[in-house]
Parts: sequence; structure tokens; C-alpha cells
Amino acid sequence: MKLRLLLIMSAFAALFSFARAEPLKVGDAAPATTGITETGATLQFSDVYSKQPYTLVYFYPKAGTAGCTAQGCSLRDSYETLTKKGVAVIGVSHDTVEAQKKFKEEQRFPFTLIADTEQTVINAFGVPASGGYAARQAFLIKDGKIVWADYSASTAEQAADVLKFINGAKS
Repeated sequence: MKLRLLLIMSAFAALFSFARAEPLKVGDAAPATTGITETGATLQFSDVYSKQPYTLVYFYPKAGTAGCTAQGCSLRDSYETLTKKGVAVIGVSHDTVEAQKKFKEEQRFPFTLIADTEQTVINAFGVPASGGYAARQAFLIKDGKIVWADYSASTAEQAADVLKFINGAKS
């Protein structure tokens, strides 16, 4: 009986801590979390951080919806410019592997999408989620630290916002 009560209390404490999680701020360490890609492979975020000067991790509510498509297409259409600036792009939503794969194929996204059905990555970044839908946010990482955060990320202007920061950032 005591063990059961302890388990119930632990579950409530875990839920409460996730509900109160705040998004990462500029200067915070980037989470060394893992996610499942649209291919079903495991991706170590720390591996991506170490391979490129910048990593953009952007969160969106649902694959295939108008705003999420506009956001992803903004990044797709500027992908060549982003990669020339040393930016790796990772998109994250609560969608399944199958939904992410379909979304990537339909929109011809050249970057990785994470199927975060367990909200591991969403929680690691402190992104608010309601009903399984992540808030639209974006984080730019350099040298393992958050260097730019967008807590109300744009849809059609996501790439322009990132490039504006990078072009104005001091090396």
C-alpha cells in the first residue's frame, strides 16, 4: 500500500514538474536529448550540435497544418542559405513517425523531423504543450548553448528571423 501511494505521488510530482517547465533561455545549455526521426532512427542532439556551427531546433504543433507547413517551407526555401551559414535544422512535433515521414516527403523538406510522441524533446526544451500540441517556438544553438530563442515563432518568416540573428551576431 505504501509503495502504491509512493508511486502515485511520484507520478503527480512528475506531471507537475513538466507542467511548470519553462522554455530554455539564451545562455542555457542545449539539452543533450534524443529523438526519433521520421525514418524511425534515434538521433542524438548532441551529435548534431557538435557537427555544425549552429543548430536550429524548431517546434510546431501538427504536421500538415497550414501554419506548420508555412513554417517548414520557410526553412526549406532558405535551406541552402542556412546551410551555407552552418545551420543544421531539426523540426519537432508530437506527430508519429509515419506522419512526420509523410509531411517531409510531401513538402520536400531537406532536414530532419522528430516524432516526439512521448514529448521527450518538447519537455527537454521546456516548450509548452497542450493536448499533445507543442507551442510554436524555435531555439538556435551554438557551442552547446542557446544563443537565440523565439517563443512565438513565425510561420512564413522563420528562416528570415534566424538569418537576421546570424547575420547580426558577433563571431
